[in-house]
Amino acid sequence: MSTPETGEMRTLVRVAGKEAGHGAGGIGAIHDAIATRAFAPLGPAAALPRALHDAISRGVYASLRGGAQLAGVGIARFVREGERPLSQTPRGAVLLGVLNGLHGDALEQEGSPLQQPMALRAGGAPVPLEPEALADAYPGATGRLVVFVHGLMETEHAWTIAGEGYGARLGRELGVTPLFVRANTGRHISHNGRSLAGLLEAAVAAWPVEVKRIALVGHSMGGLIARSACHQATLEEHAWVRHVRQVVSLGTPHMGAPLAQGVHYLAHALHLLPETRAFARFLRRRSAGIRDLRQGSLVDADWDGRDPDALRAEACEEVPLLEGATHCFVSATLTRDERHPIGRMFGDALVLASSASGRSRTRRIPFEAEYGFHVGGAHHLALLDHPEVYERLRDWLRQPAAGVPT
Repeated sequence: MSTPETGEMRTLVRVAGKEAGHGAGGIGAIHDAIATRAFAPLGPAAALPRALHDAISRGVYASLRGGAQLAGVGIARFVREGERPLSQTPRGAVLLGVLNGLHGDALEQEGSPLQQPMALRAGGAPVPLEPEALADAYPGATGRLVVFVHGLMETEHAWTIAGEGYGARLGRELGVTPLFVRANTGRHISHNGRSLAGLLEAAVAAWPVEVKRIALVGHSMGGLIARSACHQATLEEHAWVRHVRQVVSLGTPHMGAPLAQGVHYLAHALHLLPETRAFARFLRRRSAGIRDLRQGSLVDADWDGRDPDALRAEACEEVPLLEGATHCFVSATLTRDERHPIGRMFGDALVLASSASGRSRTRRIPFEAEYGFHVGGAHHLALLDHPEVYERLRDWLRQPAAGVPT
């Protein structure tokens, strides 16, 4: 039974109050910086007015900050939890997915009920990785698994938001069992990769029938998590990774995402002036997962012991593709023609086609061109449910990996 301390709805209200308090504090910092610049030319003559001003303004903003936080705590006591946890309802899951994408690493450190641990989900609920629970959740379980990994601020519901989705169709046409993962996308990609590797090791060991083939399908950040999981599972000699035949990335920023890069440089620029430093602090509160999208980082070495706010990033570690698996990728552009100037500049609005296909001026992932596909006139989220993408995905999954028996 949920309590005022553990209920998801109550916790969400308290978090909203806390964030409102942070906003009031940020406005106060901007006010203080502007006042400092205004009083500075007056010299010692401004000492008394400045002291009075500071005492009043800081008191006001402190009251607003504290009042917002107290209001959140107070209101939370009167919030009633629903029959189902917020995280198990489609709308609630979307809300928590966004929150986890923005601050999921902090939620995890705090042990917040709002964090979304890595788990298989069926009907919105987490599936225990035990034989009986898996058999109940997947009554028609087969030995061919297709694991769907969502992107930043998404949940497993993203795969079915426009209809039955790729999983159900692949199940009918190819006889596979679709598995949908929910992850806290605010965590480091390498942390989520490690968690996915462990989850699949446990799931395969407890699966109702013998697992023969596995395909991983990742949208956006999900493609990076899938690659990280394969790499870390190989290093740890997990059994499941030997069954992987395809790794498919849909609009995945293998070379990094322009928006994540832009936010990084903007935060650095805003930090240079006292008047805009509060905005820089807000941007620098972005999650570890968002930071990892700057270069498409897959392993701990890309961030461990490094200054996350340094203007120039050190080169990230190049992770080899999983041997024995076919690596497929889908890129998209807003324009029909991939070479159109707008298409080249904006890609699918979030990821450039060059990044999705693993190539840049300084880096290149050895994807084979025959396993790449471009979708023209499509935005980033369209890749989650697109007829052309489904046809190509189905064709890829029909084929065995090169040199690997079916």
